[in-house]
Amino acid sequence: MSDHSVAHGTFVVERTYNHPVEKVWAAWADGKLKSQWFGDKDHPASVFEFKPGGRESSSGDIPNGPTFNFDVLYQDIVPNSRIVYSYDMHMDGKKISVTLAAIEFWPEAKQTRMKLTEYGLFLDGLDNVAQRKEGTVGLMDQLGAFLDKQK
Repeated sequence: MSDHSVAHGTFVVERTYNHPVEKVWAAWADGKLKSQWFGDKDHPASVFEFKPGGRESSSGDIPNGPTFNFDVLYQDIVPNSRIVYSYDMHMDGKKISVTLAAIEFWPEAKQTRMKLTEYGLFLDGLDNVAQRKEGTVGLMDQLGAFLDKQK
């Protein structure tokens, strides 16, 4: 019997931000802005190519814990409307997941409704959908706080 396994999981995180779509979009599309709210602020993305076929790569440490690497391939980008990407996540050099994600944006008056959907393949029991959703919810909260601090 193999020690290798794949667990499948899907989750959705929806938010309404009190900011116009262009501002919320920029927080994803501009590498300097994204580095201020996404992941480890002390380790901004080493690669940030926000275009179809482009890549993004970053890493970060959990205090007294493992190092994570996040490697993205942008599949589709429609400005102010959607971002579709796939990504691998590594923990201390071991691949823990492969994910397909979509972020959709809708203007609603002076607000933005955003929906992030992820379908993940979690490998060898090293990650799972509940942990990934918890981390993503935290990131979307960080995005909201970042947007609220901007003028």
